[in-house]
Amino acid sequence: MSTAERPVPDGLAEFLDRQRWFAGKGREYTVQQLTSLGRLHDDPPVDVLLLEVDEDGERVVYQLPVEHRYDVPSRLDHAVIGTDPDGIVCDALHDREVTGAWLAHLNADAQVGAMRFHRVGDDVVPLGRPSLVMTAEQSNTSVVFGDAMILKVYRRVVPGANPDVEVHTGLAAVGCRHIAQPLGWVDSPYGTLAFLQEFLASGTEGWELAKASIRDLFVEADLHADEVGGDFAREAERLGAVTAEVHAALRTAFPPTLLSAQEVRDRAARMHARLDSAVREVPRLAPYAPGLRATFDALAEAGPVPAQRVHGDFHLGQTMRTAAGWKVLDFEGEPATPATERRAPDTPLRDVAGMLRSFDYVARQVLLDHPDDPQRTYRAEEWAQRNRTAYCRGYARVSGHDLAESAVLLRALEAEKAVYEVVYEARMRPTWLPIPLAAVERLAG
Repeated sequence: MSTAERPVPDGLAEFLDRQRWFAGKGREYTVQQLTSLGRLHDDPPVDVLLLEVDEDGERVVYQLPVEHRYDVPSRLDHAVIGTDPDGIVCDALHDREVTGAWLAHLNADAQVGAMRFHRVGDDVVPLGRPSLVMTAEQSNTSVVFGDAMILKVYRRVVPGANPDVEVHTGLAAVGCRHIAQPLGWVDSPYGTLAFLQEFLASGTEGWELAKASIRDLFVEADLHADEVGGDFAREAERLGAVTAEVHAALRTAFPPTLLSAQEVRDRAARMHARLDSAVREVPRLAPYAPGLRATFDALAEAGPVPAQRVHGDFHLGQTMRTAAGWKVLDFEGEPATPATERRAPDTPLRDVAGMLRSFDYVARQVLLDHPDDPQRTYRAEEWAQRNRTAYCRGYARVSGHDLAESAVLLRALEAEKAVYEVVYEARMRPTWLPIPLAAVERLAG
């Protein structure tokens, strides 16, 4: 299990600045080192590299599978990184001629350099499927093989167990039917590298379904949200019920616990600290800080809270509506959160708060196309509130938990999520910054 240091390609910095998964954009960063974990494919040569970056004093490690060529076919022009002494360097995940190597090594439960490939169960992973890189992801890169499998390659590599793999395999073991089935994963001494799952080819992402519903509402100028043919509330209620069922399965797969009163106070203190950091980075948050602090202070007095494994980054983009019902995707947690925190037990209402934020988010995202339109603003807010209520109704029906009894906790969790969103949008999509800022204004009031 050897590793070897590699030269940094010319052009790497420009390549990184174009990647949605690279968190160093807009910050001071320095490339420290490139290390090869092993060779996946011989002709053309494909190596899996770890890229060590110093981002404002923080050490971050990214995965970069690279392919070397002397002549680059036009289909790979968009994947060129730069050059090094061995030739032209490309992002190998975009080359369908070499991506099958991941599957072949998984089938063999292989050890390749410092990489270990693990197949789930006894079924053979089918080979020979054409591959295609999905373009919508923000923090990882996913490669779809035909209409059967999807390989998520984790761009940011952190030590320890990956919660996405850990939770999916745990839920599959207890028979949870609301997930895509795990097929295999790749790990290394530095952390998990990739995860292969069933691909839900016939499904539609919850975010896209919700956007279509809002646009239907905007077309029907004289109708309310509950009168439009594309009303989403019934689906929102079903999704709430599925969320509660997934939480129940998580309690079976992983032992639940209790956050003590002191741990709740510590959680509130972390919310304050993150708010302090966010205000420094995004000064537009400052007018709302006192109201947010009052919300976090109220949480500090809330007392013990039931806790368990949770999704950790739950929103409509992490759901898929299939013919068999709603499926929940991506149990990785918030990528910017430390891995130990992502794996720690938390209140399941964190996921509820994330989804409530998502209904508000999708409505206001559609509004970005209609600035300064009071009527559409009113209708979008009506849509969001209707679906938030329906989702909570579905969750309460299955879980038996009246969410009104946890209003203080839920409000604090929503506020925490909105602050996180403000920082994210300020870094990644400044034109979307008004979306979380509107939520912050509401939650601070």
